[in-house]
Amino acid sequence: MTTVVKNDHIQIDRLELPPFGTNCYILTCQKTSERVVVDAPGEVERILGALEDKRPQYVLITHGHFDHVGGLSELQSALNVPVAAHAADATALPVYPDMLLKDGEALSFGDIELKVLHTPGHTPGSICFLAGKYLIAGDTLFPGGPGRTQSPTDFKQIIESITRKILNLRVETQVYPGHGESTTLGRERELFEVFSARPHHPNLCGDVVWIDAQSA
Repeated sequence: MTTVVKNDHIQIDRLELPPFGTNCYILTCQKTSERVVVDAPGEVERILGALEDKRPQYVLITHGHFDHVGGLSELQSALNVPVAAHAADATALPVYPDMLLKDGEALSFGDIELKVLHTPGHTPGSICFLAGKYLIAGDTLFPGGPGRTQSPTDFKQIIESITRKILNLRVETQVYPGHGESTTLGRERELFEVFSARPHHPNLCGDVVWIDAQSA
């Protein structure tokens, strides 16, 4: 487990778990010690160990792909706490969510407020969670590009999600994706500006980067 944020207000810990190095995040209110878990990949015993016998308020799901929910049934059974996800991905989860989240909704744990951002494109029900200047982005935004999309329509949708919901956040926002290391919103804005200024094939989709190595 790696602590990626720690201050007087909030602590964010990251576990990189199988099957595809998926990031599971534990967010803790420093004042009350209340916490939430975001995503439930494999090796649930590592998540439970990181919680140190302290039950979270919720298990939050960024989207319904199996590498983010493969351990959800086991985790929910062990913790017996509410599972929350967006309705559009609810049937893709191994357990139906107790709470269906909506865009703009706020969840609280301790003194921390998490804002729900519905960011479809990678999946119809993809959501991000914003706590102040920290964004848990799921597979919507990675360092250097958006999440993988299955069609040109999906790609247009994820770009709209990123431009309307994420790139307008404050520049110092730290972005913690569903795989790999973090990035900053300032960096992603600059790269996206370069990307958006260039012509692109109308059927663009799949694994897209803002700036590829050949054109950088």
